[in-house]
Amino acid sequence: MIRGTHLAVELILELLAAGESESNLLANYPGLTREDILACLSYTSYLAHEYKALPIPA
Repeated sequence: MIRGTHLAVELILELLAAGESESNLLANYPGLTREDILACLSYTSYLAHEYKALPIPA
C-alpha cells in the first residue's frame, strides 16, 4: 500500500505499464503524489535487483 492511501503499489505499476501517464494518475487519484509514483518505481527497481532470476545450469 502507498502511505496515506488505499492504493496498492501493484495497481500503480500496472497502470504505468499499461501506458497510463503520470499526470492522469495524479488527476484520477487525488491522494497520490509524484513522490509516491517515484517510490513505487524505486521499490520495483530494488526488487528487480534483489531477486534476479538466474538460469539453472544444464
